[in-house]
Amino acid sequence: MTVERETLEMDVLLVGAGPANLACALHLANLIAAHNEEAKESNGKSLGEVEIAIIEKAAEIGAHQLSGAVLDPVSLRELIPDFEKDAPFEAPVGRESLYFLTERGKLPAPMMPPPLQNHGNFVVSLNKLVIWMAEKCEAAGINIFPEFPGWEMLYEGDAVKGVRTGDKGIDKNGEPKPNFEPGVDILAKVTVLGEGVRGSLTKQLVKRLNLDRESDPQVYSVGVKELWEMPDDRFPAGSVIHTLGWPLDSNTFGGSWIYGMRDRIIDIGLVVGLDYRDPRIDSHHEFQRFKTHPLVVELLKDGKLVRYGAKAMPVGGWYTMPQMTADGVMIVGDSAAMLNGERLKGIHTAIKAGMLAAETILEALKAGDYSRNVLGEFDDKVRESYIGRELYRSRNFHQAFDHGREVGLMLTGLSTITGGRFPSRLPIKAGHEHMHRLSGPGSNNDLYEDLKYDDKFIINKLTDVYYSSTHHTEDQPTHLKVADTDICVNRCTVEYGNPCQNFCPAAVYEMIEDGEGKRRLQINFSNCVHCKTCDIMDPYQIIDWVPPEGGGGPNYRNM
Repeated sequence: MTVERETLEMDVLLVGAGPANLACALHLANLIAAHNEEAKESNGKSLGEVEIAIIEKAAEIGAHQLSGAVLDPVSLRELIPDFEKDAPFEAPVGRESLYFLTERGKLPAPMMPPPLQNHGNFVVSLNKLVIWMAEKCEAAGINIFPEFPGWEMLYEGDAVKGVRTGDKGIDKNGEPKPNFEPGVDILAKVTVLGEGVRGSLTKQLVKRLNLDRESDPQVYSVGVKELWEMPDDRFPAGSVIHTLGWPLDSNTFGGSWIYGMRDRIIDIGLVVGLDYRDPRIDSHHEFQRFKTHPLVVELLKDGKLVRYGAKAMPVGGWYTMPQMTADGVMIVGDSAAMLNGERLKGIHTAIKAGMLAAETILEALKAGDYSRNVLGEFDDKVRESYIGRELYRSRNFHQAFDHGREVGLMLTGLSTITGGRFPSRLPIKAGHEHMHRLSGPGSNNDLYEDLKYDDKFIINKLTDVYYSSTHHTEDQPTHLKVADTDICVNRCTVEYGNPCQNFCPAAVYEMIEDGEGKRRLQINFSNCVHCKTCDIMDPYQIIDWVPPEGGGGPNYRNM
């Protein structure tokens, strides 16, 4: 079918309305205004009006934003010096604790490790933060377009020239419906990819241009999270608890967080490394099991579940970062693996990266040169900034846990003592390559048969999905592309026990009987919370997450 597409021309196009791109847009608008004012006073060359646009796949800005989160305000203070005047923070961090959990008990850490010390930081809702940042951008004249997922990169040779947005009004068979609207080709001098973790356009770009040729394979974790409304002030806003140990086995990376928010809300979640060994592990079930610990039972007693969500995060760090620039394009934030796994923080690095990108784009606009010759300065700026210093110090953090929790704690302790100088570069492999095949009787037993769901305190997946406010139009093509479903039935069942049913925290994947004595894969794509875990953890790497029709997905509030 030949489709006529509208073409829009922008100077700078940012894909994804997360903290990195919002910071980039706002800082760039301020830099351009300052440059033009200076040019006016000095009779210099003005840049004139520069068109900056942000496209976002969610129905509303912030609706797909989820994080812990404790914010280090260092970069936000640079971007918006008076941020404390109206920033929608929950509270400054107050009392903080770290525990090692056993099944029924807890051992307090003798001291708070320096990377987890949060004095001067703030408990925040990422959802609220990006809404506030977007309002600042709009006030600065920046165009923001929700419900516009980036579908395809536009190239001239290997130089990026913009992005094609997704079509709307396609039925499940791929045919146009009466409300069909073709996607738009948005052309730009510079395109900035800030799509978050495992961005679909970033994935295309990195593969096409081989931008990870000098990088180690990326590794990820997934965070599963609930918000609980409490009847009293038992856990004051700004209170912080982190744990490691139970319920995760010693070969599974991860830990929990519990943060006090305003209005008697408790933010509680569990991080599970997506390089676990046992294919039966289920991050959602592990989180529910975590909630049976006496510490959590007492904390959440008489509370009410109000929100649920899940999101993957890049934790490989320094050695896994790709080349972040090419002709006409830049990669920022989680898309470029800028999260500091040791500190459990990535918002401040994302904001700083956005600002550095803006400063680089300003120089490109002044020079009229959008090649990597100019944009490549961004790679150097990142590595020379405190982003680079932080990530370099913790460059072996996740890698240290590759041989289990005890070895990991020992090596990260040595790294902290030596300022990151020891150990030297540790090897790493992609997370899905760690998964063991089933072997022998009992290897496919249910790990969670003793977990009793009541949907009041211990919540099943489908009920939790309801609390994510996820919605996708049923009559559209599935956005979860499985290259060969025969592998799922004929190989994966025997070799791994169909772990997609376990690693998805939203009950998207289901092996069912087809009525003829055989099994087939059913994809309940309307449940998808856009966490990207399936794209990451599938042992055969045959699942490809692509954006659904614009506006589909979770509708996070206060997350």
